[in-house]
Parts: sequence; C-alpha cells; structure tokens
Amino acid sequence: MAGRSIQWGLVGPGSIARKFARDLRVAEAGSLRSVVGRDLSRAVAFATEYGAEFAFDDLRAIAADPEVDIVYLATPHSAHFATAKTLLEHGKPLLIEKPMTVNAAQARELVKIARSRRIFLMEALWTRFLPAYQQAGRWLTEGRIGEVRGVTSSFCVRGNPDPAARWLNPALAGGGLLDLGVYNLAMTQWVLGPKPDRIGAVANFSATGVDDMISASLGYTPTTLAQFSCGFVAEAENSLTVAGESGRIHVPAPFFAAQEVRLLIGDEVEIHRAPFRGEGFEYEIAEAVRCLESGEIESPQMPLADTLATLEVMDEIRARIGLCYPFE
Repeated sequence: MAGRSIQWGLVGPGSIARKFARDLRVAEAGSLRSVVGRDLSRAVAFATEYGAEFAFDDLRAIAADPEVDIVYLATPHSAHFATAKTLLEHGKPLLIEKPMTVNAAQARELVKIARSRRIFLMEALWTRFLPAYQQAGRWLTEGRIGEVRGVTSSFCVRGNPDPAARWLNPALAGGGLLDLGVYNLAMTQWVLGPKPDRIGAVANFSATGVDDMISASLGYTPTTLAQFSCGFVAEAENSLTVAGESGRIHVPAPFFAAQEVRLLIGDEVEIHRAPFRGEGFEYEIAEAVRCLESGEIESPQMPLADTLATLEVMDEIRARIGLCYPFE
C-alpha cells in the first residue's frame, strides 16, 4: 500500500453499497477496484457507475486479487459470516456492514481469525463515527449533564409489508432487532458501557415468524436504566435522549443519522450542528483507512469488543422473546 492509493473491493452492490461508493469519493480514501455480486449484470452496472475496474459474480476473484487492500461487505447480514470468513482466510482486511453477523458465536469466530492473523476487521456501524456523536461524547466526558441515569431511543418505521420482503424472511435473519435495533443498542452501550446486567424484552411477531416490533429494557447499574423500541410496523419519533442528574443530551430524529445534537441544562439549550460532507459513510471509511495505513487491526472508535457485546445482548433479547432463525 505504501506510495499508492488504497484499493477497495465491494461485495453486495445494493442500495447501502451505493451510499458507500459515493462517500468513498467524498472521503478521498482510496478508489473502488472490484465489485462482486450474485448477478453479474448488476455488478457490471455498479462497477461502471462508480468507476470500478472489475466486476465479478465469484467471491474467489476478489479474495485472490493481491491489489485489493480492503473489502467492504454489504450483503444481507445472513450472508456476512460465510463471506467474511472466506475473505479473512485469504488475508483480506474487512469493513462489514452492521450487524457484523447474525449472532455472537459467528462474530467470535471471525474475530478469532482476524486477531490470530493480524488482519483488520471492523463493523461498519456508521452512526458511531458521526461528528455529532463526537460532540456528545465530549459533553459526556466533561460531565456536563452529571451522572448518567438513563438512555431512551426509538427506531420504528413502516416497512414493506410484502411477505417476500427480506426483513420478513426468517431464512435471511429478518426482523426489527437486527436491522434497526442494532443502532439503538450500539448507541446506548456507547453511552453506558458494553453490557447491561439486566435485560427484559417483549415483542410482536409477523406472520412469517420474525419480530416486527420489540420493546427492551436494560439495566446497566443499580441506578441506570435504558429503554428502546424498534420495528417495521409504525412510525415513531426516532430520537435518542441521554438523561443525567444535571441535564440531558438530546439527539433529534433520526438519531442514527445525526447531524445535530442538543445539550439541555435547565432552561439553557446549546445546539451543535454537524452536517455531513457526504451521506454520512465518509467518517467510517476514513477511520478504516487510517487504521489500515497505521497497521492497526481494529479501530479504537469501534472496537471488536463492542461489536461482540452488542451481539451478545441481541442474542439474549432474542432468547427472551423466543426468536431463533432456522439456520441456527
């Protein structure tokens, strides 16, 4: 990599990958070399649109290419584990779209491979890298709201009701928790710490057997609680609030794509606006490249321990509501 631009591979040329490809240009963090998709014509069209040199329908082509420095994995999360394992075994650094895997056991295996072979691995949970949350982090570190006592959030939208939709398919690890709730939980744990010691959850289920609405309550200390709701059947406010003994931090909707954060202490309101330079993916891209160029195998902003902890809690929530996917 020394003396040349980082060369990216991309697997899964769908709608999320389009945002990534556009923001790769915004971040000025390398160039797109290869695209892999199940449908070769779609991969070719994507590569043509975003200036990639090559398009394939076979993962082995990108895994074996010595010119590919890092791969962004944007397939449905049910396919993350097998694809990521193949790429890691070929020595490819990875940025994997959230959630990294369907469950913690899968993620632990990927982390074991990455750490044993000293290969960079990071979950692409873009919210964690947004400038608005960096400001919120500074307020928390400075103790501006005092001791934190609670975090509340929602991520509820109206999803495609077609039973054939991906989010309704249990074989593809559908449901609200893995698609949406990962944001609520990851940002709650960013504030309060990696894992709660008390977990409660209730859910409603779709006709296909996946969770279409979940409400979860989490206890992080004897005096600190968190709550979140997520699902695909109705719209909610979709903001996030951190409540402290002296004030609160409020992230207006949509909290997962925050471009503003507010500090409220009594009648005083301090507003910090942080508009994106692109579509918001540019910050995680820049961090992945920084780690790659400095030889770090994981990001201090998104450590693998946090990814594992989030998946462990989601495993526990699924156990509480009785949701197990057919391939588990």
